Amino acid sequence: MQKSEANPQVYVETPLHPEKLTVWFALWVGGIIGPYFFKNDEGHNVTVNGDRYRAMITNFFIPELNNRDVQELWFQQDGATCLTARATIDLLKDTFGDRLISRFGPVNWPPRSCDLTPLDSFLWGYVKSLVYADKPQTLDHLEDNIRRVIADRRPQMLEEVIENWTS
Repeated sequence: MQKSEANPQVYVETPLHPEKLTVWFALWVGGIIGPYFFKNDEGHNVTVNGDRYRAMITNFFIPELNNRDVQELWFQQDGATCLTARATIDLLKDTFGDRLISRFGPVNWPPRSCDLTPLDSFLWGYVKSLVYADKPQTLDHLEDNIRRVIADRRPQMLEEVIENWTS
């Protein structure tokens, strides 16, 4: 709590940590899988940890892949600790075999290399520029904007991103 600047007799309660929204999506030549918003059983926003990430992979991502015509897919992720826990890497190796690009995976890839990660070098910036254009004031508004921007993206743009990445 802190004293109000307008009236020193009034205390204003402010949260210690602001609410956040944690979103994940995947990019592949056929489009975008997601967005996936990390929430607890009560529907409140939560941050990512190893258990939540593995649950997302198992309950969301793998079923989404099974609904698409995906063959010989390579999976790439950055080196965040919650993404590279032994149990997570084991799950991803079971799913993708030697086609896993990750810290502690069969193919170790620099996590922040602009020329190697099209999500980091292009797509996140593109999405953020559109998501924040109308200055969302609530997390629900922000989540709605993310869903809209992902749904409205041009398929040709994603093909161009993948072509540039593979060349």
